[in-house]
Amino acid sequence: MVAGKLHVIVAITGASGSIYGVRLLDALGKASCKRTVILTDDGEKVLGIETGLKAADIKKMSERFFRNGDMDSPIASGSSRWDAMVICPCTMSSASKIAAGISDNLTCRAAHVALKERRKLVVVPRETPVGTPHLRALAALSEMGVIVLPAMPAFYGKPKTIDDMVNFVVGRILDVLGIDNDLYQRWGK
Repeated sequence: MVAGKLHVIVAITGASGSIYGVRLLDALGKASCKRTVILTDDGEKVLGIETGLKAADIKKMSERFFRNGDMDSPIASGSSRWDAMVICPCTMSSASKIAAGISDNLTCRAAHVALKERRKLVVVPRETPVGTPHLRALAALSEMGVIVLPAMPAFYGKPKTIDDMVNFVVGRILDVLGIDNDLYQRWGK
């Protein structure tokens, strides 16, 4: 994959940790990737609480912007051309719906497009503790080929700020997308 040509859908759902999605959009922009955003209603609420940002701010960080109810958007179809999707942060409700094959909103439908078209799909759950039904849903997603990348920062790099911890997770997301980055200190440096 050539980063400058990579088209990534980023869905921001209502789980805590919206800063991960914001930082990911910023990093994808710096890598010259095309960014399409899906923002859920709850995602917008949490975004405002946690970061003070509004939907208009996120819209400016993308080339295309959709609400979760926009089921007639081009990305709801397999004929739409895009390379990867990251749900960041991903609610356990969204993860469970995707695992169960439920496509009642754009986030879930685009995720199912990724699965059926064999495109890269990354879910970034941000929930703790995780109950048995959610663990089963995450395991089912992994069995389907989804990359489950929990928002769990590492501490071997001795993070000094929240930004350092956020950058670790976002850097790992970029790694699995095949995008070079130096957002975090890698093991052994």
